Amino acid sequence: MSNTSSPSSSAEKTVHLGQSYLSLEQVVAVAKGATVKLADAADYVEYIQKGARFIDSLLHEEGVVYGVTTGYGDSCTVNVSLDLVHELPLHLTRFHGCGLGDVFSPMQARAIMACRLNSLAVGKSGVSYLLLQRIEWLLNNDITPVIPQEGSVGASGDLTPLSYLAAVLVGEREVIYQGKRQATKDVYLKFGMMPLTLRPKEGLALMNGTAVMTALACLAYDRSQYLTRLSSRITAMASLTLKGNANHFDEILFAAKPHPGQNQIASWIREDLNHHAHPRNSDRLQDRYSIRCAPHIIGVLQDALPFMRQFIETELNSANDNPIVDAEGEHILHGGHFYGGHIAFAMDAMKNAVANIADLIDRQMALVMDPKFNNGLPANLSAAEGERRAINHGFKAVQIGVSAWTAEALKNTMPASVFSRSTECHNQDKVSMGTIAARDCMRILQLTEQVAAAALLAMSQGIQLRVIQKELDPNSLTPSLANTLAQVSEDFELLTEDRPLEAVLRQTVDKIQLGLWEVC
Repeated sequence: MSNTSSPSSSAEKTVHLGQSYLSLEQVVAVAKGATVKLADAADYVEYIQKGARFIDSLLHEEGVVYGVTTGYGDSCTVNVSLDLVHELPLHLTRFHGCGLGDVFSPMQARAIMACRLNSLAVGKSGVSYLLLQRIEWLLNNDITPVIPQEGSVGASGDLTPLSYLAAVLVGEREVIYQGKRQATKDVYLKFGMMPLTLRPKEGLALMNGTAVMTALACLAYDRSQYLTRLSSRITAMASLTLKGNANHFDEILFAAKPHPGQNQIASWIREDLNHHAHPRNSDRLQDRYSIRCAPHIIGVLQDALPFMRQFIETELNSANDNPIVDAEGEHILHGGHFYGGHIAFAMDAMKNAVANIADLIDRQMALVMDPKFNNGLPANLSAAEGERRAINHGFKAVQIGVSAWTAEALKNTMPASVFSRSTECHNQDKVSMGTIAARDCMRILQLTEQVAAAALLAMSQGIQLRVIQKELDPNSLTPSLANTLAQVSEDFELLTEDRPLEAVLRQTVDKIQLGLWEVC
């Protein structure tokens, strides 16, 4: 499968950071297990160290630096005596140890670590090279912080969740190692590794950034990109199941409205249906919107992906903490680069487009289940025959589940970015909510993938029923559709007698999330 149509694999063995542009696919590769290699050229190491030395020089000169010789946030007017400056980063990590909710998976935690490491490796944060090496070491030994998902408003960055990474660096809290949740200090002992002592500015540099929302955005993008291709395949299967009119996807038709992503979706559906050989399977001049307008619906996401990539990768390759340390020019620049507005907007937009795909497939499912609309198929796609039909219910409950998952996905599309809250004594009086938007998007993706899993099984059943009813010659199927049907049949037998479908649904969702359905 090409990288443009399937979730990234960890086939990229080593991802290089520090002196090159990092792509979102590379973040996904690290999340899935690829090792990382921090740039180690002498001039690069010196560039990083120069920022840390500049912070040291300011301390010797008794300069005022936010978060180094002052308190944090609204406490920036509180001066910290020089004999306490070295304790300040540790206190920052500790008082932010108040996250709640579910914890991020090890895969998500690895993405978070990669994003934070890449931002610090830009060299504008005043941290030491040793700090970068420690995050590299954690990733390459697959030691991931236990990070609660809740507690960030997305400015001043992902403070609370990133405090769990900072805490692990100093040997506190917990990690996942070898599949087990363990005390960080115990894992360090196994490796003979000493905890770090954070230098001035390093606690703030670790925590005051957008790594959590950006990591989730990289993972969400990867899954969304695959979903555009998968939902196109499902639409082709739905069209066959309904004996639809394949001319709805004609290239001449779509040349009249040249949105490139929309036209790509139409092309994929057209190729799956081979519409020139089989233009119409029914007497319907126009199919219902959930078939005929599928390229226009899925195409919104396909056309939005380029700008989303730009937003995500620019954030990923930025120094997004505060203050920014310009060691070359010897400037400390106080600003708001921790603000996650671009990620918030991208995630709010993505979750809307993804939920619309769930809604599209839900409508397709409703059509194929209902004998009033499915053009001669049995109710609920049951393959039972004779008197057995009375007690068998096919996909009836699955379709109810699809409706429930779709409704929940649609409910979560409310844009998080418009729910800014004034926090921290009105210092953080306008915040991005980017992490909440990204978490919403991940939830909507999960629900939509469940809808897609149900549709893969149902449309496969529908096509098989057409074959059984001698309304479709299996030899007329395009190789792409025949391959998908063969893949589904490996896990799913024709549903003749009622049986629980939870296990095969979960298995199908897993395969979607691993990108195992060959939809190219």
